[in-house]
Amino acid sequence: MAAERVIDLDIFDPDFVRDPFPVYAELRRSEPVAFSERWGGQWIPTRYADIEAIARDNDHFSSVTVSVIGPKPGDGPLFVGPPVTLDPPLHGDVRRLLLPAFSPAAIERLTPITRRIARELVAEIAERAAGTGGRCDAAEEYAQHVPVRVIAGLIGIPVEEEDRFTDWVTRILKTGATQPEVLNAAAKEVREYFTAHIDARRADPSPPDDLITYLVGAELDGAPLDQKHIIGMLYVLLLAGIDTTWSSLGASLWHLATHPADRARLVREPELLPVAIEELLRLYTPATMARIVKEEVEVGGRTLSPGERVLLPFPAANRDPELFDRPDEAVLDRPVNRHASFGLGVHRCLGSNLARMELQIGLEEWLKAFPAFRIDETRPVTWTGGQVRSVNTLPLVLGD
Repeated sequence: MAAERVIDLDIFDPDFVRDPFPVYAELRRSEPVAFSERWGGQWIPTRYADIEAIARDNDHFSSVTVSVIGPKPGDGPLFVGPPVTLDPPLHGDVRRLLLPAFSPAAIERLTPITRRIARELVAEIAERAAGTGGRCDAAEEYAQHVPVRVIAGLIGIPVEEEDRFTDWVTRILKTGATQPEVLNAAAKEVREYFTAHIDARRADPSPPDDLITYLVGAELDGAPLDQKHIIGMLYVLLLAGIDTTWSSLGASLWHLATHPADRARLVREPELLPVAIEELLRLYTPATMARIVKEEVEVGGRTLSPGERVLLPFPAANRDPELFDRPDEAVLDRPVNRHASFGLGVHRCLGSNLARMELQIGLEEWLKAFPAFRIDETRPVTWTGGQVRSVNTLPLVLGD
């Protein structure tokens, strides 16, 4: 390992999670490819160019594990979640299997369903808030519900079990990120849950038209998909499809609650939302992924060795002043926005257009129902972080 300076950066530290951007900015200036010994050791690049180079280099970097902590190859069993944890060329074959679920036709079918979900939620919030002086929690009552219900419908699992899915997201991606026993217990529940649904589809002579049924009948190189791989795909779609989207929606609502001029502009100019969403995605990018070094390689003047973990902190890339003018400001009508919020290279997020649709409808319906809102100063705003940074609680007062 050839690092001039080892830093002590814990990506789970509450102060860092609350506002990681000054830390990333300082590293970008002083140690743009830094090494921290926390959580088994990890390289942390902070420049867009370096992060993009790593994300696009499948010869020197592997996606066999994309977790920012936990076992590396040779340390213990690794989670298998195709296509996320696959390298080319197999990655491309599996990714193509999933493309129909995220096609324009599929997004169009889900759009009215998403709008109905959002409208039902804001109506319920308005009714409850009428008895609480206009108070609500936009994270717990809204942002954390929209993607859960959309993904459940897409996959083909009962929306009525929403609380169970939310609990899994929390235990696996939040609490479980630093408590392996919590993660393992929840992961076992997810695997057993999907096994039961897969077995039910196989036994049903007329199964429903959903993603589980599609994957049960799908083939790769003329052979049915391995059950372990089907479970891994569904696991990734359920957790990643929920957590990153609710994180982006919650952070966007936090921004509008703390930047009243931006909120007022979007209320006046709702046609600006598609462009504004790209800027909010850039500014509050939720996900940090990871790679394992396959072969010795130099990045940003540092030599990375086989077996080491390197993070892809897309939130840092998206505030690099070399690529973005006024990187820490929300420029809602930013004309060119090459943000990396959905990743870069072959592993770019398969569900990016679904997420965009959910964010647009989620903000549209919220702003129509609640054109004015602000932070409720009597209760704390809380954030969780690590692999996915998100607003955990967002107390608001609705109205002027």
